[in-house]
Amino acid sequence: MLPSFVSFAALYSSYLRRCFTGAGLTSQSIPIDDETTVHYWSPKIENPQKPSLLLIHGFGPMAIWQWRQQVQFLAPHFNIYVPDLVFFGGSTTTSAERSERFQAATVGKLVEKLGLKRFHVVGTSYGGFVAYHLAEMLGERVEKVVIASSGVNMKKSDNAALLQRAELEKIEDLMLPVTPQQLRKLMTLAVSKRVQFVPDFFLKDYLNKLYKENRKEKMELLKAISLGREDTSNLSSLQQEVLIVWGENDRIFPVQMAHELKEAISQKARLELIKDASHVPQLEKPVEFNNIILNFLNASS
Repeated sequence: MLPSFVSFAALYSSYLRRCFTGAGLTSQSIPIDDETTVHYWSPKIENPQKPSLLLIHGFGPMAIWQWRQQVQFLAPHFNIYVPDLVFFGGSTTTSAERSERFQAATVGKLVEKLGLKRFHVVGTSYGGFVAYHLAEMLGERVEKVVIASSGVNMKKSDNAALLQRAELEKIEDLMLPVTPQQLRKLMTLAVSKRVQFVPDFFLKDYLNKLYKENRKEKMELLKAISLGREDTSNLSSLQQEVLIVWGENDRIFPVQMAHELKEAISQKARLELIKDASHVPQLEKPVEFNNIILNFLNASS
């Protein structure tokens, strides 16, 4: 393991925090009940003329690693709020609850604490699960919903197919890698372009800084996901306008799932596919991703 003073992951985390601060956001933590404390980023000065936008990250590194380019692009247009989900970043709980519904309820309590009357929500991958449940729970308070690269409609067979593509026996070996080999496998599935050789010492540093913390609890989060347990998808339709954004080459949730999700999730749903992108189009094709999001959120209903 590299000492912290030469750790790329630590240095890059510092850079990301400066980017969020430079976009006008500030880092805060707040107890939302007797059991749970949530860390989040929010505007230093809220502009009452701007709509509010909630960005919910996926499984993996904390929020700042997943939303930098979106925060920088969208901050002039929205009051942006970026929570770390429970057991990611600085968010913790003593509750025994672990489901994505619990994550959504936690974000809902944060929204109450922040006094947000109405807001848009964008969720990627696991964060899309959370965004879907949040929209269900809060109804018309959630104005528009963006679900990116998120198999909200996944079935048991989809989980089995993912493990087959990954050539792994357990989902935690993919989503919570502990070895450089496992992390390379995740990177190969998550990004469209071929990953060039990365030294083991570099990947070990990344694993230690971003995947080691709260590993036991994150394993429990994976096992508690309610979606994808059945042979059929019993997805309830959302009342909001929904945008689905997907990388055409996604190997975590293949693009066919995006087409099926569009038909199932809302009569008002639309689908945007991004070429030459896989599971993280917000990182691979940020300009295209950002413009798709902005145009959808700014369009008249």
